Amino acid sequence: MAQADFNAVGRRKEAVARVRLVPGNGTITINKRELDDYFGLETLKMTVRQPLELTRVSGFDVIVNVTGGGLTGQSGAIRHGISRALTKANPELRADLKKAGFLTRDPRMKERKKYGLKAARRAPQFSKR
Repeated sequence: MAQADFNAVGRRKEAVARVRLVPGNGTITINKRELDDYFGLETLKMTVRQPLELTRVSGFDVIVNVTGGGLTGQSGAIRHGISRALTKANPELRADLKKAGFLTRDPRMKERKKYGLKAARRAPQFSKR
């Protein structure tokens, strides 16, 4: 590998994660906090670690700056960003990450509110009189 660090952007819902892979011992830092401090739920921590466990890559520290959305969206965005950065680091990992669905941008977004309705699809309550 000629380059020292690998950058990528991951997105999910309203969350945007800027991910850097730098040579190190495998620590994951999110917004200058450790992974365990940032995410309380074990499922969210597992989501973030999935690409690294699938590819069995070690020797990289993961530095993440994530904004927007909620915790679930942020964890999905981080997973997407880590997967993209790993493919830059080693293109041979792309097939495994693609098969697991980690390189696919989740297109589900909040639907906008329409005029004449109370929410995106919620209509005003009907009354005969």
